[in-house]
Amino acid sequence: MALTKPRVIELLLMTTVPVMFLAAKGVPDLWLVLATCVGGYLSAGGAAAFNMYLDRDIDALMDRTSQRPLITGMVSPRECLVFATALAVGSTAWFWCLVNPLSAMLSLAALLFYVVVYTMILKRRTSQNIVWGGIAGCMPVFIGWSAVTNSFSWAAVILFLVIFFWTPPHYWPLSMKVKDDYERVGVPMLPAVAGNKVVARQIVAYSWVMVAVSLLLQPLGYTGWFYTAVALVCGGFWLKEAHGLQSRAKAGITGAKLKEMRLFHWSITYVSLLFVAVAVDPFLR
Repeated sequence: MALTKPRVIELLLMTTVPVMFLAAKGVPDLWLVLATCVGGYLSAGGAAAFNMYLDRDIDALMDRTSQRPLITGMVSPRECLVFATALAVGSTAWFWCLVNPLSAMLSLAALLFYVVVYTMILKRRTSQNIVWGGIAGCMPVFIGWSAVTNSFSWAAVILFLVIFFWTPPHYWPLSMKVKDDYERVGVPMLPAVAGNKVVARQIVAYSWVMVAVSLLLQPLGYTGWFYTAVALVCGGFWLKEAHGLQSRAKAGITGAKLKEMRLFHWSITYVSLLFVAVAVDPFLR
């Protein structure tokens, strides 16, 4: 199970299922929800296993990843590669047969983007790696919508963009805390190559765009007052935390007093509450 990064997959499914409720304008077929969740777990798990296989050289040198199965010897590289391939093939077939071909193609595209574009190309080459690599993490929104409607929608595009702009200010605070790991292995994660002031400024910029995009659903007629209220309250609290981090960074505060992990933990709460609101809103309109 550790090869599949289950805690990451929880977040991915947290953005998949609520979108299915929004697309169905109520309760979607529960068997379809189950099939989509299983397929999503298999696909994301395969991507995670490929990532561990490809990054095993640097994972061994980073404190945060030093206990992963390939590093401890619990699993051999060959076993990991076979496992990842089986999940990738199995998830695509699962989606194709039990959901629909469009969702299967989107799932496969997300997996390939994460493995090839992010892990193999961007991660070790650019400080904007997580920005563009994060596109893979946005795909569950499209997968959830297409599973129900077998099509796309502007609502799905908006929620895709919410996750796109959420990803950098979600991940960079964690990277600020463990930047020594990235410096040690030469991965140019933004906090490892830029000062805290620069990182915090970009976090604030992405945060404002994320909140603004999250408020587009109601004007376009996809949600009502409940979602908008949750988006405003949660977005306001997010901006407070982001600006607080920027203020501490500007003041030259470092170490534990920087409190960068407050925003990281809130980012998980934020996306959870926002997407719960996405699921609940159709029942209140």
